[in-house]
Amino acid sequence: MTMRVVEVLVPGGKATPGPPLGPVIGPLGLNVKQVVDRINEATKEFDGLSVPVKIIVKEDRTFDIEVGIPPTSALVKRELKIEKGSSKTGREFVGDLTMEQVIKIAKMKKDEMLSYTVKAAVKEVLGTCVSMGVTVEGKHPKDVQKEIDEGLIEIPEE
Repeated sequence: MTMRVVEVLVPGGKATPGPPLGPVIGPLGLNVKQVVDRINEATKEFDGLSVPVKIIVKEDRTFDIEVGIPPTSALVKRELKIEKGSSKTGREFVGDLTMEQVIKIAKMKKDEMLSYTVKAAVKEVLGTCVSMGVTVEGKHPKDVQKEIDEGLIEIPEE
C-alpha cells in the first residue's frame, strides 16, 4: 500500500467510529478508535460545526491528520448562535456581527481563501454575510465593503 489520503467532513469534536470514518479507515488497517480520538482532539474547538479533515495514511500504517477550517457561513452562524441564514436575503436579516467578529472569522479563514491580506479576507467574509442576510454593526455588508474601500474602516494587517 502506498500513502493514501482520506478526506471526510466530521462534526467538530464529535467524530465516531461509525460512518463516514469507520468504513473508510477500517479497511486501511488503522486503529479506528485512535484515529477518532486524534480527530476529536484536533477539532474540539469547532464544536457544533462540520469540519473538513484529511487523514494521511502512510505505508507503515501510521497516520497524520490535517484539520481544515469550517466554511465561512458556519463560522458566521456560530458567532451569531443561529441555525441558518435568511431565506429572504436583502429583505430579512437574521443577525448582526461586530467588525471584530468579522475580522476574527477572516483571520481564521485567510489561509484557505484566495485573499492575500486580512483586508481582502474581511471583504470575502462580508460577501458571505450578504448572501446569509447578516448585517455588520447595523449596516448592510456591501456598505461596509464600500467603507473599507474608501478607507473609512481600517483593517489591521496582522
